[in-house]
Amino acid sequence: MRKFNGLRPQDVALLLKLVAQPHRAWLGKELAQSLYLSASEVSEALARCRFSRLLAADPHTLLVQRHALLDFLFYGLPYAFAVQPGAPARGLATGASAPPLVQTFGLEPAYVWPGAVGSQWGVAVEPLYPQAPAAAQQDAELYNLLALTDALRLGRPREVKLARQLLEQLIVSTLVPANHA
Repeated sequence: MRKFNGLRPQDVALLLKLVAQPHRAWLGKELAQSLYLSASEVSEALARCRFSRLLAADPHTLLVQRHALLDFLFYGLPYAFAVQPGAPARGLATGASAPPLVQTFGLEPAYVWPGAVGSQWGVAVEPLYPQAPAAAQQDAELYNLLALTDALRLGRPREVKLARQLLEQLIVSTLVPANHA
């Protein structure tokens, strides 16, 4: 049986983590701890990201292919990892309700990752991967990137337009040298 090499949601979070802290030289176990994943999940995610050409092929570097990542976020993510708003819940604000977009769009309707993390009431949105809220609470830059990707996943046109602009600024306009493993 052939091995599945397709991207998984935590792979996108891993790429966003590398973008969020571009000057850091990461070890696999540090990435695992910061994303609340196991070391083997991170190792497999890195392999899938390299296979998908979203991460440089060189196993000694963690260089995110930023333009390819943006293309995937804009045109693949909303379909590959689609989400529908759910029932009212308490949780951590995301999408247009989170800091990068809330000043523009306000809190109506508020979107939240449901769970023990966060105290905002809103419409439940399934996080990109189950540990995203915990990882986001430890890293403000990652939180902003995950919230913007949720705006893309939710698909409301005005929010998508601004989220794309902000993601392009955050991901491409801040090009820096590669992280080394």
